[in-house]
Amino acid sequence: MTLVLGPVLRHVGETTATVWVQTEQKARVEVLGCAADTFEVCGHHYALVPVTGLEPDSRIPYEVHVDGAKVWPRPSSPFPDSVIPTRGPLTAGHARILFGSCRYVKVSDRKLAALYGIDALDAYSARLASRPVEERPTALLLLGDQVYADELTPQTRRRIAGRRDRHPDWPDDEIVGFDEYVGLYRDSWSDPEIRWILSTVPTAMIFDDHDVLDDWNTSAAWRRQMAQTPWWRDRIRSALASYWVYQHLGNLPPEELEADPDYQRVLKAAGDVWPLLVELADRADTEVDGDKALRFSFRWDMGRSRLVMIDSRNGRILDDERHLMVGNREFAWIEEQATTPGEVDHLLLGTSVPWLMAPALGDLETVNEIAAARPGWRGKLGEKLRQTADLEHWPAFRESFDRLTRLVGRVAAGEEGRRPPATVSVLSGDVHHSYAARANLPDLPAEAARVHQLVCSPVHNVVPLPVRVAFRLSWSRLAWRVTRRWASHNGAPAPGLSWRKLDSPMFGNLIATLVVDGRDADVFFEKPLSAASLCELGRFDLTAEEKPLNELATGSSAQLQSRAPSSRSQGER
Repeated sequence: MTLVLGPVLRHVGETTATVWVQTEQKARVEVLGCAADTFEVCGHHYALVPVTGLEPDSRIPYEVHVDGAKVWPRPSSPFPDSVIPTRGPLTAGHARILFGSCRYVKVSDRKLAALYGIDALDAYSARLASRPVEERPTALLLLGDQVYADELTPQTRRRIAGRRDRHPDWPDDEIVGFDEYVGLYRDSWSDPEIRWILSTVPTAMIFDDHDVLDDWNTSAAWRRQMAQTPWWRDRIRSALASYWVYQHLGNLPPEELEADPDYQRVLKAAGDVWPLLVELADRADTEVDGDKALRFSFRWDMGRSRLVMIDSRNGRILDDERHLMVGNREFAWIEEQATTPGEVDHLLLGTSVPWLMAPALGDLETVNEIAAARPGWRGKLGEKLRQTADLEHWPAFRESFDRLTRLVGRVAAGEEGRRPPATVSVLSGDVHHSYAARANLPDLPAEAARVHQLVCSPVHNVVPLPVRVAFRLSWSRLAWRVTRRWASHNGAPAPGLSWRKLDSPMFGNLIATLVVDGRDADVFFEKPLSAASLCELGRFDLTAEEKPLNELATGSSAQLQSRAPSSRSQGER
């Protein structure tokens, strides 16, 4: 019996953990004396093993057995033991959270490999393998585009071209069927360094558009266009079903898995559960904010740091009357999780697309939302521009942008007499440049939390020179002044807060780390120099006092103190 993929360490608590695997055949999978039977999807076999009875505040080495045979760690593995790092009182005030998005799979073609550069997560994993176990991250947050179903590698093209059972209506240059998604995940997660880090660092995941299709759920017009595409129904079913299996299930703690009716039906079903996943995918695609809607947003508590991951892609409400990033029912759940009483020093709001972008781009997206809603040729032109230029981040859903801003402000101020957290950080990706920006919300008390937008994108992808130039220009003060006047003239209200980047935008393949120590927090961004070393490009103290600045981005007169980035490789220290 062989292990096709995994183990992938997913949710971890004080005494529990979940370990995901894909096996070659139907089997019983055991981890630390806890076992689960596999379930079958289109001939592929999966198990999510709930591990219980663990010691808090511990790093527990583990093995994986399939039908009694040890399959992990592999014989002669060059990597250290995989461990489960449980939470607990001793580590409650400390966290090391790795995050990033947009990770295109490694390619074998030399020219393409040179174009895409070194995978930042791969290089981080290789370096981490030589470090003490105490330095391993508390969590890894993958913020979207874990696989690219619409930008295929040469090897993927060859693989699907050789399938005789492929439907004639399916395109030759895109993934459609569940089997083809299985190949994408296998390509992405089989890399030895990636496979090891996923086995030993608790990993949370959320999708973005390329996990399904570029511009996925951009607008109601886009959905109507795709509904007319012959292969779209097969595509969205396969995409959401594979996401549920490979990514979503592991985001849930054991108690939520036990209460999840879809998961329980799958576990109790005999034989192939594909029909159940078809029903699930159809429901997820069509019923977003109703009683039977699936909620892909989730919450992780990591000591006194809380992550609320927001589904800002499938959870959108897109019709002729409403244009929302997240439906009202799910947004109410997000607000409840973010404000639930508890000892929270650092609140992290994960969303695949940024809340605060370059101010000029934010104004452009808000104006475009107004234009696309107009009747006649103006609306059609606005819609065409929205899809062509990917104008579909939080500022393009202005009602939702304002609601998220109000939520951040309430949490930062502290509610009902409770001490506010030290920081509120929105973690995002998608936009193929990385930056840290400090937000300044009006009327917050002096003891309010520091608020930031932290973006790390891409982990492994191409950022053409014209795109880099455009992003740099969009962050300029002059560009913001021009677009703000233009936006006001076109009926777009001012955002209601100000923000500015803390340094120049960072380009290339990057991975970011948020380090929490009590009520202090730093974030730093690293770029790979080689297969096992990274250079720090920027480091910022998220709890530093504000200081006046000369360069303003949105009218704010304050910036976070930043520590001078080091040009030395972390691997050389």
